[in-house]
Amino acid sequence: MMAPTAMLVYSALTSLDSFIEDADGDFSWAAPGEEVHAFVNELERSIGTYLYGRRMYETMNYWQDPPDLTAQPSYVQDYAGIWQEAEKIVYSRTLEAVVTPRTRLEREFVPQAIRELKATSAHDLSVGGAELAGRALEAGLVDEVHVIAAPVLVGGGKAAFPQHGVRVDLELLEERRFANGTTFTRYAIRGM
Repeated sequence: MMAPTAMLVYSALTSLDSFIEDADGDFSWAAPGEEVHAFVNELERSIGTYLYGRRMYETMNYWQDPPDLTAQPSYVQDYAGIWQEAEKIVYSRTLEAVVTPRTRLEREFVPQAIRELKATSAHDLSVGGAELAGRALEAGLVDEVHVIAAPVLVGGGKAAFPQHGVRVDLELLEERRFANGTTFTRYAIRGM
């Protein structure tokens, strides 16, 4: 019997019009409240390795040593611990070095290496950042897509999904609404 393969999940916190940041690069409108943050924590608990592009890594490395963490709510402290315990792989040709533990730098995104990682990992993987996720979707590596949509239209900016050349059929697995108007949808990639 073959061992189960870990999943690769693309999880995106977006505006309702599917942008991860607005035209000015701002994403403060996406800050989750307690209910959404606690839910995201539970989703992230199964992730053993984060795959990041340079910009997403530089944003997320905040969680290695958040200022005044002990004064933060428990759900924020919980997320910091989840993030710190996971492995990270950063794909960048321009980043000189990584600054967080449990992190390695790769110069090239090689789909076969990700397939091998999925086959040997005891925990699921997550791909972060729209550009890297687009490459993973194009290569057929993504197993699930999680969309957490904030109740805001930003009218433009950085799209959460590739805008050209990638078609992926999805099957809705789960949906949830939160008190603040945020929605969560979980999709499987059809044909996987």
